[in-house]
Order: sequence, then C-alpha cells, then structure tokens
Amino acid sequence: MTRSAPASPVELGLPATPRKAAADDPPAQHVRARLDEQVRALLEHEEVAREGEDPEGVHQMRVAVRRIRAALKASDEPDVELLQAELRWFGGILGRIRDLDVLLGHLRAQAADLPEDEQAAVERLLRGLDDERRRARRRMLDTLRGARYETLLRTLATAATSDAPVNGYPVAERSTAPALLDVIVKPHRKLAKAARALGEDPPDDELHALRIRGKRLRYAAELAEPAAGKPVRRLIKATKDFQDVLGDHQDTVVAEEEVRRLLAERTDADQEVVFVAGRLVERERARRADCRARWRDAFEEVDRQAAALVR
Repeated sequence: MTRSAPASPVELGLPATPRKAAADDPPAQHVRARLDEQVRALLEHEEVAREGEDPEGVHQMRVAVRRIRAALKASDEPDVELLQAELRWFGGILGRIRDLDVLLGHLRAQAADLPEDEQAAVERLLRGLDDERRRARRRMLDTLRGARYETLLRTLATAATSDAPVNGYPVAERSTAPALLDVIVKPHRKLAKAARALGEDPPDDELHALRIRGKRLRYAAELAEPAAGKPVRRLIKATKDFQDVLGDHQDTVVAEEEVRRLLAERTDADQEVVFVAGRLVERERARRADCRARWRDAFEEVDRQAAALVR
C-alpha cells in the first residue's frame, strides 16, 4: 500500500467532530479525547513534514507521538504494548531527522557570528550531516507512504473511539479532579527520586535520562489539565522550563560529539576546518556549564508545583 497524501480523520474512522472531555469526565474519557486530538495532529503535521520546507512538521509529529504514548500509559487495553512498540518504531523514524534538524540548526547558530571564511569552513565540516539528513528524510517519506504507518494510524483511531474502561474507570462514569490528577503521581515520583539521587556533577547521560522523565511528567500533566486548571498549567510551565534547560544541555553534548566525529572522519580536513571545529567545541562546553548551573533550580520548581497538586 502506498499513501500519496495524508488520510483524513474520517477516513481513519474518527468522527467528523473531535472528541471532547469535560473537567468532571472520568480519566477514560480524557484518554480517548487525547488520542483523538493527537491522531488529528499527526495528520495535520504530516502534510508539512512531507513538503519538507518547515522542520516544525516533523517536530510536531514527534511531539504528537510522545503525547499519544503518554496517554496510552493510562490505558489497560490488552494490545497497548504492541501499540507502544509501533509508536516507538515510528518515533524513531521521526526522531532521526528531527535530531539532525536540531543539530544542524544549533551548530549553524553557534557559527553565525564567525567571520565569513570560518563560516564557510563550518559548512565544509557539516556536509556529512547534510547527507545524513537527506537519507533520513527519504526514509521518513517512504515510511509515511507505507502500509505499516497506515495500520498504526487506524489502530490509534480505533483506540480513540473505543468505550473500553481505562484503569478501571468506565468512560460514561463521572469523575473528580483527584482521580484525573492520579496520572501525574507516578511520573512525578520517578522524576523526584532520580533527581535527588544525582550527585553534584552527574554524568551527561544521567541528565539526559532526567530530562526524559521530566517530559513524561509534562505530558501526564497536560492530560490532567482539565482537572485543576491553573495549578496544573503552572506545573506544565515548570516542566517545560526544566526540559528546556536539560534539552539545551543535551544539545551541547551531542553537538560536541558530532563535531569531533565529523572531524575524525575527514581525512582531508584543512586547517580552517580544524580551527573552527575547536571553536565550536569550546562554545558548546561553555553553554553546557551554564545549563549544569541551572538545572537543579528548575527541578525544584517542578517538584514544588507537582507536590502542591498531589499531596
């Protein structure tokens, strides 16, 4: 099966009008509404991703995949693990091209104030990444046209329209704010435990893992937002700020690694390329030090806002 264009929500079996959940609806209804919303987001941003002019298309598709996965964590459907596995596969396809977009944009921004001859040397250094991005884009386009992605969309649409219970809560039953807020308890506990276990100078990969835990808490909070309004929105903002700090940190880690790899792979690197590679690495390390000085304060704000909701 080859898909020449994105499907419409109705073609997938979604209703013409998006599914909604009121503040006093049970968690199951909020999960279904979230799935409906994010499947529509996938379709909307797929068109932009196919065109390839705006990197936000791929980015927003990846965000939709992550939000769907967070919603499914609140589900006890028997086939949810298979669905999660397919979402991981698709997220990986999107992730490669998104990571390259971020990396290329980041390195070019770091070089923007360099003299023209040094910027030209940076472009010579980055040719390999440009080639990798083209290959990643071809793979993404093949995936978007394929039967496996079509099946994933239809499975998600079926889950969004289901009336099966979620974690024991029937869809038709009324709920209370505390019931919906339960979805943030577990990701908050895991984030807080992991953050407090870190020493004064944690390894880069542990900070990256912490950022992922923060992201899971944020998506859970988005699901719970109708239950408590402004207090949950404060938590969402705090988790976003926390993600931004550790996201910038991870960008610097990856950028330095990639600059070193690109330089090592170039047997014909001229002196200008070697020089600008050193300048880029120096800038990444300075930025990384700044992020390390700020992440704990950002975490404490997340912890404070989450604790106020679940105590």
